[in-house]
Amino acid sequence: MTIAAVLLGALSTHVTNHLMERSRNRHQSLTRWDDKKVDAYGEYVDASKMRIAAAVRLYEAREGLREDHRPEEDLREDLAEASRRWGSAFERVMLLGGDDAVEAGHELNAVLAEIDWQATGRITGSLEEWRERHRAAFRAINAFHENARADLGIQGSVTGEKHPERDLLVPPARRPSAKD
Repeated sequence: MTIAAVLLGALSTHVTNHLMERSRNRHQSLTRWDDKKVDAYGEYVDASKMRIAAAVRLYEAREGLREDHRPEEDLREDLAEASRRWGSAFERVMLLGGDDAVEAGHELNAVLAEIDWQATGRITGSLEEWRERHRAAFRAINAFHENARADLGIQGSVTGEKHPERDLLVPPARRPSAKD
C-alpha cells in the first residue's frame, strides 16, 4: 500500500509539473508573439507616416507650396524608399496581425496610394482634395490603432468621446509678399 501511495504521489507530481510547464511555455509563447505584434504594428504606422511625409515634401515642391533645394528626382527617390520600408512593414503585419488589423491596414494602404498618386502627379486634385486625403489617412491610422489594440487585448480606445477627432494642423494661407 505504501508503494502504491508513493507511486501515485510521484505520478501526480509529474503530471502537475508537466501541466504547469506546458502552461508556462504557452504563456511565454503568447507573450513573445504579442511583443512581435506590437513591434510590427508600431513599425507599420511609423512607416506609413514616413511615406506620407515623403509624399508631402514631393507634392509641396511640385506645386510650389514649399521651396525645396533638392531636385524633384531626389524627392521621388525618398518617396520610393519610404514606400519600400512601408511595404516591408506591412508584410510583417500580414504575417503576425489579427484579421481586423490586417483589414484596417489594407484600408489605410488604399488611402496611402492615393496620396502617393497625387504627390507624383499620377492623379490630379486640388489642395483641398489633398488635405482630405490626409484626413482620410489619419482616420485610417486611428482605425488601424483601434484594431491593433483589440488584437493585443489592450483596453480603451484612441477615438470616441474621450478622444475626439482632430483636424489636420495646417499653416495659414501664405500672404502675398511685396515681390508678388
